[in-house]
Amino acid sequence: MIKILALLACLAVAVFAQYPGHGYEHKEQYAHPKYKFEYGVKDPHTGDHKTQWEVRDGDVVKGQYTLHEADGTERVVDYKSDAHNGFEADVKKVGHAHHPQHYASHPAPAPAPAHYGHGHGSGASYVNVDKHY
Repeated sequence: MIKILALLACLAVAVFAQYPGHGYEHKEQYAHPKYKFEYGVKDPHTGDHKTQWEVRDGDVVKGQYTLHEADGTERVVDYKSDAHNGFEADVKKVGHAHHPQHYASHPAPAPAPAHYGHGHGSGASYVNVDKHY
């Protein structure tokens, strides 16, 4: 009987030595971040035109955004970021800048009334988010 108790005691010590938390093994919880999204606005009344998309898989993020500038050009920014290289952006200006001509003999037209809020006017926008693509 003493030999059996000694054997059980040795087994218990061996088991608890493997799991220092009294039989409880702690594991770090890590959720792998992964998502993609895109959105855009195209409002002919205000001239607000822009888009963006982004994809993330772990520590790597890639994306692009575009917007129409007041001078008629389009700004395009491609970007990426990761733990090894950090954040990098490539900014391009597409098109040729032009400015409206103003003539002194004709008064400037009065600005159109502003429309605020969602769903007003003829503009369009969208958003698309996928957390687990």
